[in-house]
Amino acid sequence: MRNLNRSSSPNGVLLAMASLFVISAIVVSKGYYKEMSWFIIPTTPLMPWTDITTPSYMNQRKRKELPEMGSSDNSVLVNRTRHRDERLERLEADLATARALIREAMTKKLMSQTILPLEDTDYVPQGDIYKNPYAFHWSYLLMERLFKIFVYGEGEPPIFHNGPCKDIYSMEGMFLRFMETDTHFRTWDPEEAHVYFLPFSVVMIVQYLFHPIIRDKAVLKRTVVDYVHTISHKYRYWNRSLGADHFMLSCHDWGPRATRYVPQLYYNSIRVLCNANISEHFNPKKDASFPEINLKTGQIMGLTGGFPLSNRTILGFFAGGCHGRIRPALLQCWKDKDQDLRIYEYLPQGISYEEMLKKSKFCICPSGHEVASPRIVEAIYAECVPVLISQRYVLPFSDVLDWDSFSIKVSVSEIPNLKRILMGISEEQYLRLRKGVKMVQRHFVLNDPPKRYDVFHMIVHSIWLRRLNVRI
Repeated sequence: MRNLNRSSSPNGVLLAMASLFVISAIVVSKGYYKEMSWFIIPTTPLMPWTDITTPSYMNQRKRKELPEMGSSDNSVLVNRTRHRDERLERLEADLATARALIREAMTKKLMSQTILPLEDTDYVPQGDIYKNPYAFHWSYLLMERLFKIFVYGEGEPPIFHNGPCKDIYSMEGMFLRFMETDTHFRTWDPEEAHVYFLPFSVVMIVQYLFHPIIRDKAVLKRTVVDYVHTISHKYRYWNRSLGADHFMLSCHDWGPRATRYVPQLYYNSIRVLCNANISEHFNPKKDASFPEINLKTGQIMGLTGGFPLSNRTILGFFAGGCHGRIRPALLQCWKDKDQDLRIYEYLPQGISYEEMLKKSKFCICPSGHEVASPRIVEAIYAECVPVLISQRYVLPFSDVLDWDSFSIKVSVSEIPNLKRILMGISEEQYLRLRKGVKMVQRHFVLNDPPKRYDVFHMIVHSIWLRRLNVRI
């Protein structure tokens, strides 16, 4: 299911890759690279190393623990270190090739010359929903070909290797579950891994360790700090990169908080978060945003589909609690005040939330306590154009997806003009937006088992791009 090329002639993609890499080498030598809009590749290593295996601040302590030079034990250690570093060099060489291929795929000049369109029997990314469909396709195929993830085995369920697969934080548990059973990206050999996954669940930590009366958040600190301490002392990989090639994933509101207690995890590691709030130090260059999906019953079947345009008689719809900073303004302006904009704090009895989504042209998606909202995915599933009202929110998969092609963004100050804004969208523009919603739906669909280009693979691709931003 996940081969690099699914066409009848796999040599086509490999030949194109080889040709593109030759061109890449020429362009690199001439310094033609320009700033990239969807991910950043640094021109220098993340950290300057003074020792081949350990950061400089650890050298003194490590040297004291090593046998004296010339002993047989030390010779064995040196040989092992040299072997391991050679494998790391090969991994970094593969990533360097991938960087060059993707960067060249992003240049219009090369795309208009001799490069053949990539074949893919499953799906070929095309259209305005992508910032650069050709580059995304290259990157995705390279990810399938190269990317390997090592999942640390330490820790026991329910706190580790486990998570909720129901309700608002379900994506945290679903990703953990899929990663535990994955046979394509997951590797059992840490020496061939590009990234290392810390498989703790913030939701489960809160559920099992957080006392609802005492409300001591120190349980987060103890759990996360102890786990990083364990893996950093048992394995060499955390200290080798200061955590920069490690990632954690959380959809809980306290996901960012859980990382604060380990500075390297907070500042260096890849944090995959639903709560992707720039004002809370979410860094798009190294952190990845993924969507919040509310599996109310735990079932993933029958979540998608909407009414045809002729049956969408409601201009805009929202129903939700009055919390956060944005929703009170929305409810104050529009709650129960207009038949075209159906804005509710609580749905009247007998009205189906799902039916309202399917009958609406636009689905209003304001942030609540946190920036992320499951309403965005609910709208996409119902083929309803999302109206995004948020502040400092990094939208999921925005490295590759052009959200302007399938959603409307409204600032908080424009909430009083919401109806006028939506009424001002022409039929032609609306049809284009709705077409984009239907096209992008595949990237937010949850499949069990996962399928290519679905939400699981888009999350993995976001991690892949962040790993490309790091050179060890």
